[in-house]
Amino acid sequence: MSVLPGGLRVCVESVPQYGRGLAAVALTVAAGGDDDPAGRHGTAHLVEHLMFPRSGREGSADPAGEGYAALVAGAGGVCNAETHRDHTVFHTTVPAELLPDALAWEAGRLLGFAPTEDVIRTETDVIGEEIRGAGDAGRYWESALGALYPGSRDSFGTAAELAGITAGEVEAFFRAHYTAPRMVLSVVGDVDPARVMAVVREVFGGVGVTGVAGEARAAEGIRAARVARVAGEVRTAEETRTAGQTHTARAPRTATEIRTAPLPAARPGVAVGHPLPDPVAERPAYLAQAVLAQVLGRSRLPALARSARDGHRLTSATVTCGYHGQWLASAAPDLTLAVLGRAPGTEVGAAVDIWRSVLRAVADGPLPEAEHRRAVNSLLVAWHRQADSLPTRAVALGRDALLLPGSAGPDALPAELRRTTPAEVAAAARALLEGPVTVTELAPQKGAVG
Repeated sequence: MSVLPGGLRVCVESVPQYGRGLAAVALTVAAGGDDDPAGRHGTAHLVEHLMFPRSGREGSADPAGEGYAALVAGAGGVCNAETHRDHTVFHTTVPAELLPDALAWEAGRLLGFAPTEDVIRTETDVIGEEIRGAGDAGRYWESALGALYPGSRDSFGTAAELAGITAGEVEAFFRAHYTAPRMVLSVVGDVDPARVMAVVREVFGGVGVTGVAGEARAAEGIRAARVARVAGEVRTAEETRTAGQTHTARAPRTATEIRTAPLPAARPGVAVGHPLPDPVAERPAYLAQAVLAQVLGRSRLPALARSARDGHRLTSATVTCGYHGQWLASAAPDLTLAVLGRAPGTEVGAAVDIWRSVLRAVADGPLPEAEHRRAVNSLLVAWHRQADSLPTRAVALGRDALLLPGSAGPDALPAELRRTTPAEVAAAARALLEGPVTVTELAPQKGAVG
């Protein structure tokens, strides 16, 4: 890890065994959905889209108007990006010999960020389509998130709030958040670190540095406001959990259960959400929740969905730890979400009771060693597959550096997972039983074909 004079952190890793002849670049920025201005939900997502300019300008790195994605594709590479609640990450993979070009293009789109109103309108329309196509899982997750952490929203945005956004607003957001101290550049692959750093110092020297003093003050104020907001969200969840514990003896459900508005679905069901521990301050407990989600989703619930229990049945069951199953992909408050299909005659409360009975069986343990090991191994297999992917590895290094202070890096994760014990998984199940829970009825719309 190196730090340029302007504050940009740079991480370079030579791992030719994961992709000989290739290199991946990830730019991770501490700007996400939680930073959206009031009334402009989706600004961070829009800036992500606008970092892929579709037209050139005189004096820019792409005067011919090919666009960043076209330049990368023309080099035989691929690129993409994701906006989360607490960060945005851009990743590009190219042949290693073209890495200097890719770094120059990356720096160029940061230095030349100046979207026109026409391009903004085009991208807001694209985002509107993405929102409509996001699928049910995103709506279920956002409903639970807002109930557990009042005021929180997903990072997609709202088409109506983006409809009137101006180029001035977009550029103000970019200048405030895309500053060198708020970014990490990670380069992974068949590379020579010394040569990479020489190129980075040359092409990124002016990135995020112009007016850096004023921008740093603005960025620090925004960061402090976000920290305070996240702390408030955590306190809200903790207060709800504590209140539930205080009254557990009298009313275990009503003291901790938060009912949200029903959501339309193709088939009857229920979505049940629980807050996750902090991935930095409570990392072992967080990892135990990831293992628990595997235990529930891979063995306990599928078997139950195929059998009758007390006259009630579940037709399906999925459990995800983190947004769309992306655990350790964010440091923002997150949740475990169970989506249960209800057979005819199975009420919402009955389905929730079945869910709680499954949690109680794990909490009362001990979890069989073989079942525990299968769950851990499934996470390890997924990790090893991702570690072989250059862009995934580059993204993981950037996220760890930016979001998870004190992290030993992605290579330390397998050992951490192996240290997770059946007793910790049982404690994770107890935490879900004792903490706040959101319940959302999933109801078919009238006239829908099941």
